[in-house]
Amino acid sequence: MAPAAAVCVMDASGHVGASLTERLLQKGYTVHAALQRHGEARLGGICCDKTKLKVFDLDPFDYQSILDALKGCSGLFYSFEPPQDQPDCDEYMAEVEVRAAHNVLEACARTETIDKIVFTSSAAAVCWRNDRKSTALDLDLDERHWSDVNFCRSFKLWHALSKTLAEKTAWALAMDRSLNMVSMNVGLLMAPDLSITNPYLKGAAEMYEDGVLVTVDTDFLVDAHICVFEDVSSYGRYLCFNNIINRAEDALELARKLTPSAPSYPQSQDQDMRIPQQRISNKKLNKLMVEFKSKSQEC
Repeated sequence: MAPAAAVCVMDASGHVGASLTERLLQKGYTVHAALQRHGEARLGGICCDKTKLKVFDLDPFDYQSILDALKGCSGLFYSFEPPQDQPDCDEYMAEVEVRAAHNVLEACARTETIDKIVFTSSAAAVCWRNDRKSTALDLDLDERHWSDVNFCRSFKLWHALSKTLAEKTAWALAMDRSLNMVSMNVGLLMAPDLSITNPYLKGAAEMYEDGVLVTVDTDFLVDAHICVFEDVSSYGRYLCFNNIINRAEDALELARKLTPSAPSYPQSQDQDMRIPQQRISNKKLNKLMVEFKSKSQEC
């Protein structure tokens, strides 16, 4: 897809959206940045030519505001940001996120210029299952796996529930309306404002023990999103992470980032020896990115 094309980033209020907006502008795209009213400050720090930046007010429950932002765009990068007046991640938020995903995909179906959608989901929509501790099954988790919504409800894993239901809603609409969509199931984003209150971290100890606690850096995440958008061979779901937390020292380093004011304790020798086996794979994305980079260098 030509860099001169216009694309929409929705919601550009958050760290993912703002980072994508900046990189796309740097690559020469015209960007329709759709953001909720509290997000203008995010775009203020963008360090690049803003002449190709068009900002749109977004209300994910106002269908017309979505259509306005999409008008004239060939692609959409979509990531959900909770409304400012509903910051808590609970069971109600799952309903909110599902409604927002439905509205956005329906608007894409009614926008003739949209050729491709990159839908940002979460690795938490993959890893929470009743059989997650089974050794009898081949449980190297990948894009074929889905979190069990009943399991998520039982253990109040609201982030995983929201992402799973919203992504399934998006896929159902994409298939019904013949939309070209790929989804990015991203790990814990190591953003500057990451804190212990991040809803992804509910169940972090269990994810660590299961070998599925994965993180992603902003630069890798942005590159991966643009790669799956620009590569015509991309399809389906992609697990997006570039680090796994499966050593005690890695877990302690993450804990220090999350709670920098907490006292640090020395590791015991037993802790050092316990290394959970990695049971989640991002081979599909890595293969695509290597091949895409190779093709780009040949051009």
